[in-house]
Amino acid sequence: MPRTAAPLLTSPIPRVADSDRRRTSASVVLRSVLEHGPVARSTIARLTGLSPASVTDYCARFAELGLIRESAAPRRPKGVGRPHLPVDLDDSRFVVGGVHVAVPYTTVALLDLRGRVVARSEVKHGGTEPARVLDRAADALAALLAGAPRSRVLGIGFAAGGWVDRDSGTVVEHGLLGWREVQVRKVLGARTGLPVHVDGHARALVNAERLFGRARGSGSVLHLFAGNVVDAAFATHDEVHHGPRSQAGAIAHLPVPGGTEPCACGRVGCLQVELSERTLCRQAREAGVVDGVNPMHVVSAAAAGDAVAGRLLRERSRRVGRAVGLLQDVLNPERVVVTEIGAMHRADCLAALREEVGADRAATVSPISFTDSVLAVAGGSVALDVLYRNPLAASPEAI
Repeated sequence: MPRTAAPLLTSPIPRVADSDRRRTSASVVLRSVLEHGPVARSTIARLTGLSPASVTDYCARFAELGLIRESAAPRRPKGVGRPHLPVDLDDSRFVVGGVHVAVPYTTVALLDLRGRVVARSEVKHGGTEPARVLDRAADALAALLAGAPRSRVLGIGFAAGGWVDRDSGTVVEHGLLGWREVQVRKVLGARTGLPVHVDGHARALVNAERLFGRARGSGSVLHLFAGNVVDAAFATHDEVHHGPRSQAGAIAHLPVPGGTEPCACGRVGCLQVELSERTLCRQAREAGVVDGVNPMHVVSAAAAGDAVAGRLLRERSRRVGRAVGLLQDVLNPERVVVTEIGAMHRADCLAALREEVGADRAATVSPISFTDSVLAVAGGSVALDVLYRNPLAASPEAI
């Protein structure tokens, strides 16, 4: 019987589908271990809908890779038979590196498989020329790894504000840093010899919340990041929306109701200039509260009883609440996560923010889960998201 073209046209499709299915199944199994461990394999099968044989196979693969281990305390079955050995993450072997480039400094960190920061440092910018910033970040990461000789690094995650293209590994534009078309993946990869994964910090922190934070299990999550850079991210069903060339979440020039700050774009009341920490610090300097550019000094002044500092923080949180309300009207998320220093550190600021959102939606809004390590988590979570989406592709160089 002569061969035909039909098998050649159709045969790749099941292979691609099978590959996607295996990747998805592996992801849900490892995430079940993350969320419920120590957990019996039979429980994972029940939670995921996979067959016990499939779960056993994936767990065996993960154990070979060093991602999970059997728990020391077996669980006895109710009837006669062998005791169940629960499995749990093995968070003792591997770390990921994290790099977050902010306007005044770079945060470098090592995170374990649970998203916990095990080491970090800050590197102040001695100029923001991209090659210099990335070179110093690589040196700082090397120093952290030298202090953790028994840890093996699976890869590096990089996060920053502005326009960051995940697929090309490029910071397309970061106006405050003066960066354009910076090939971060290529530069850091060449410098470290490790896999490098790149994304915007608002999207990175949505993934961190999805994996390790209070928003775990939510059907849809909106994240508003209000630092020196202001941007947003939106996730539904564990998928963060990126848009063409990862431009989604660029909200810097949306108008804030009642805004009065002049923006470099020529308009008044743009979101970034209204909510920027630079604006907060300038207002605090003009009021005689602080004499520097660190917004945490405003928080410290308010904690020490400075009424003006407290007022400035509450007013800023109210403006953030108005911005959240606008985004809620458009996206209608199940949960809202806000990275903003007032709401993160002061109950009165969180209350002011929620008041602006409105009583009917206030309970859906919470500050970021990683109050004391938000920038370190932002960088590392880029790499951890890749791991949990495709755990069977864990870097062989690290094993």
